[in-house]
Amino acid sequence: MASPGAAGSIRLDKLLWFLRFARSRSIAQAMVEAGHIRLDGRRITRSSCAVHAGATLVLPVGERIEVIRLLSLPPRRGPATEAQACYTRLDPAPADPGPPAIDADGNALHRERPDRPNQ
Repeated sequence: MASPGAAGSIRLDKLLWFLRFARSRSIAQAMVEAGHIRLDGRRITRSSCAVHAGATLVLPVGERIEVIRLLSLPPRRGPATEAQACYTRLDPAPADPGPPAIDADGNALHRERPDRPNQ
């Protein structure tokens, strides 16, 4: 059997599983069939849709939306570093949110102001 990259395309659900955006292939199929994935700007609802290198994917990852461009097709579901080498993120990384506004006790935190003495 030829490797997935030999034909020049791979199924979308298999790609999401190989790139570790889904824990299992059935979860990847459910993500696609629910209409959460966009491939080159088109909403995809078939998990058997063929994906080629150079394609742009928009997909939900946790609480955020990821925009990625495929550099190459992964030959297998390998380690995370191997999977991350197959794509590049197109959206900028989220900015550092800074210090938390709420303490672990649930109290509001205020920044120190040197011009006002502590009373």
